[in-house]
Amino acid sequence: MSIRERRERERQDRERLIVRAAREFAEAEGWDAVTTRRLAEQIEYSQPVLYSHFKGKDAIMAAVALEGFAELAAALREARAGSSGGPAAVAAAYVRFAEEQPVLYETMFTGAVDLTFASPETPAPLREGFRELREALRPVIGSDDLDAETEVFWASLHGLVTLTRGGRLPRDGHPRRLELLLRRFSTT
Repeated sequence: MSIRERRERERQDRERLIVRAAREFAEAEGWDAVTTRRLAEQIEYSQPVLYSHFKGKDAIMAAVALEGFAELAAALREARAGSSGGPAAVAAAYVRFAEEQPVLYETMFTGAVDLTFASPETPAPLREGFRELREALRPVIGSDDLDAETEVFWASLHGLVTLTRGGRLPRDGHPRRLELLLRRFSTT
């Protein structure tokens, strides 16, 4: 291994360490508690080292969000590959992900991250998650306006999760609302 390859590997390792530490910190204390100073102390590097990888806290949050989108895409892929693999399995995986990782989910969707959706600049993990939702719907929707149908399905799932988590909708009604959504996407 060349010196350049070793340095690049070490740089990638440091970057993963920063992202992991920021995520753990945010999960334990919330993003308001995460500062570059505290994060640098936690990982035992100087703030300039953090800034050599990320422009600041928002960039670190975006990296955490991207990691979350990759994990969500993997969960959706696994659900889609399962025995039923349809919209119900994927919706259940989506809801489970949001419920089990609330800080990460919030970072992905409502955090101060500059991630572009639905454009040529959309990062791969976001495209992969959308693709899994779309492919779960394809058997019941067909190809007619599949992207728009997928956007509505995703927006509906996200809305149900967010409103229920935030106490805007009663938690005990969540299964029924999810059933109604799935009925809409199984008879299209």
